[in-house]
Formats: sequence, structure tokens, C-alpha cells
Amino acid sequence: MRYANRIDENQGDIIHALRACGAYVRVVSQGEGIPDLLVGYRGFTLLLEVKDGKKSPSARTLTPAEEKFFKEWTGGLIAVVNSVDEALDILKKCV
Repeated sequence: MRYANRIDENQGDIIHALRACGAYVRVVSQGEGIPDLLVGYRGFTLLLEVKDGKKSPSARTLTPAEEKFFKEWTGGLIAVVNSVDEALDILKKCV
């Protein structure tokens, strides 16, 4: 089953906060389970899947395609972020 690409309400805030810290951010979500954001920061490459932390936990679950991508990914850091604070905490781990 294919899911429609939806942009979570907090994605713009997360992108803005990451860029304010000096990160390079590109929106790359193309469906097929690919995470929403490609982030480069201080030599690190990150893939971030944005979920809206204001929604219920059941509304923030990964789609089957996202689960498959996360399971099969063998590259750099991949994570789910539900808020600006979570995204910035990820960057702090790259220092």
C-alpha cells in the first residue's frame, strides 16, 4: 500500500532550527520509506524522519515502507524526531 506524502506541521520549524545551527538541510522525502530530511553537519550525514510530536503516538508511527528503510539502512545516523529539541539533540551528538 502506498501512503500519500504528508508534511508534518513541525517540519518547517525543525528545518529552520537545524539551519540556524549551521546544518545543511534538504527535504528528500520521496515516498518509498525515505526519511524526510537529509542533513549535513560538521562532517556527519544524517537522515531524519519528522513526526509531529503533538499528535498521538499512534499517529506518529512509521509506515511499513519507513520501517523497512530504517531496518535496511546501512549508512550514517538515521533517526525519528518529534520536535525541534529532539532534532537539535541529534546535532549535539555530532560535536
